[in-house]
Formats: sequence, C-alpha cells, structure tokens
Amino acid sequence: MPAPPTREGPRVNEEIRVPQVRLIDAEGNMHGVVSMKEALEQAYAVGLDLLEISPNADPPVVKILDYGKFKYEQQKKRNEARKKQKVIEIKEIKVRPNIDQNDYNVKLRAMKSFIDDGDKVKVTLRFRGREMAHQEFGVNVLDRIRTDMEEFAKVEQMPKLENRQMIMILVPK
Repeated sequence: MPAPPTREGPRVNEEIRVPQVRLIDAEGNMHGVVSMKEALEQAYAVGLDLLEISPNADPPVVKILDYGKFKYEQQKKRNEARKKQKVIEIKEIKVRPNIDQNDYNVKLRAMKSFIDDGDKVKVTLRFRGREMAHQEFGVNVLDRIRTDMEEFAKVEQMPKLENRQMIMILVPK
C-alpha cells in the first residue's frame, strides 16, 4: 500500500509513483482503473494536471484539473474559514467583598460589554486579611453579580474558593 504524501498538499503529475490509478476526468466522469502513463497522457492532452485526490485508496484516485486553480480555491477556503472563526478570550474582572455601589456599577457595565463582544468573563473576588472571617460578604457580592447578569450571561463555573479568592466564570447566552 502506498504511503500518504509527505509534502504539503497532494501529489501532482510525475510525483504520483504508482503503476495504476483510478481516473476522473475534468468533467467529473469516472474512467476506471488505467495505467499511470495513460492518465498523464490524457491530462497533458487537455492541457491540465493530474492531481492525487485519494492517496490511500487502492488504487489511488486521481483527477484531471488545473492545479494552480485548485491551489487558489483551497487558499480561498482557508482564508474564509479563518475570517469566520471567533477567538473567545477570557476577560478578568476583580472585585472586593466590600465594593461600593458606584464601583460595582462600573464593573457590571464592563462585564456586560465583554459578554456582548462574545468573550467569557472571569470574576475574581479577593479577600484580604480579616475578610476571610466573613466570606458570606464575598458570596453575597458574587450572587448579586450573577442575578444582575442573568439576562446577558449564564454561569459556566459556580463560585468556588481557591486560597484567598473566589472565582466565578460567566459565558454569553
């Protein structure tokens, strides 16, 4: 069984080193199993290239087409796919257990804008010193954030305590 191609992309013309191939012509009609020499002659007769479509088949499937045009179409598809994908970032908002109302509103607006952009939001609530004795204040702040953000986002990770901080992750609905 022939090894799959090692270089970037499929093998073309003389790079295909097998005695027989299954040939598909430029219109898409199946010609069946023919010798490699005959397949190359047919491709050169119409002024096109022989491209290995399925190298692992037995015998390999080749198609007569314009290789330059094929490469261009593949590149266009890759660029189109790259354009459509959205990289989801995790934005972090840090709050304190005794946060003031105005500061809270500013942080909430920032969270809403991040969620509207399609990013995840990691809410980190940090305890300092004696605040660890009153963790319920921190839980109350995170619950307030969760209820205020309910219409825009859902909680991916419920608040959990790690060392001296509580972490909650919100994702867009």
